[in-house]
Amino acid sequence: MSARPPLLKMSELAERSGVSAGTIRYYLREGLLGAGDDVVRTSRNMAYYPPEYVERITLIKRLQEERFMPLRVIKGALDGDPERLHALIELEDRILEQALLNAEDRDRVPRKLVQERYGVPRNVLERLAEIGVLTPNRRGYDRDDVKIIEAIASFRAGGYDEALGFTVYDTLRYRRALEPLVQQEVQALLERLAGEVEVERALEIVAAGAEPLRELIGAMHSKLLLAELRSHREAR
Repeated sequence: MSARPPLLKMSELAERSGVSAGTIRYYLREGLLGAGDDVVRTSRNMAYYPPEYVERITLIKRLQEERFMPLRVIKGALDGDPERLHALIELEDRILEQALLNAEDRDRVPRKLVQERYGVPRNVLERLAEIGVLTPNRRGYDRDDVKIIEAIASFRAGGYDEALGFTVYDTLRYRRALEPLVQQEVQALLERLAGEVEVERALEIVAAGAEPLRELIGAMHSKLLLAELRSHREAR
């Protein structure tokens, strides 16, 4: 009979898992590593942990960082619903797969054609690509890139140009604001759909919500903009 692997000190656990001691203690408090019955405490400030914790901690951190799963979902999945965990991963992978299919090379528009169609200067398009707002490849721009370029062309036609101080870097303000919103959206989708409906049905729901979501965000932005302008006027 093989001997049980030796228990680990907190510093060893942190080193092997690549996760800080503070984060591990938080996982322990939240019950993410189980009930703690397998932790051996030798004093108030000293404890030893089973080596199995390394794999579990690594998985939790990966699910947080790569899958954007909230800890309560991870805890539920690890505690007694492994099927839900697999459903979450499968759904996310299928959503990503579908998105990549939609952005295949055959859907791309050549760079020269885009520049001629919308009249946006080449250096502007290049700068937008440099800062990651556009993601062209050798075949040109995908559909979302084209929508962004079309919007920028309309802005410029309406007077939003460099002469008044508007530059491509203004787009970063919107990207920074949208990033946490998108993370929350992904979390909500995964939590509510994974394991509740078949994957194919979940994909249909996601696809059906894309355009209404664009309209919702646009309409709410308009209302907030008007409210902010009124607020400025009343403050004067």
